[in-house]
Amino acid sequence: MSSPQPNWTAIDQDPRFQALHKKKTTFLWGLMLFSIVYYFLLPVGAAYFQNLFKIKVWGPVNVGILFALSEFIVAWAIAGIYAQRANREYDAMAAEIVRDAKIIGGSK
Repeated sequence: MSSPQPNWTAIDQDPRFQALHKKKTTFLWGLMLFSIVYYFLLPVGAAYFQNLFKIKVWGPVNVGILFALSEFIVAWAIAGIYAQRANREYDAMAAEIVRDAKIIGGSK
């Protein structure tokens, strides 16, 4: 015997779901914008600020190499920031909506 399916249209119209979606979307657009700008700083810097990127830091390691490697660190930081926010806010909001899904959509 399968459990009744919630009414997804009713859930989508729930103000709590809309608030969750808006909050999450706004946050993700901000992270995405930051990551795109940071990502494109490398080719722009390599093309237009060659003297800065050629500065030796330690042995053969220069600012350009360090900046390129920093992109990995920034990507992991962005993932960590999102995971922390999701665990703290979004998951709790989603759990509440899921818990009330049968009430919101009514049983079929």
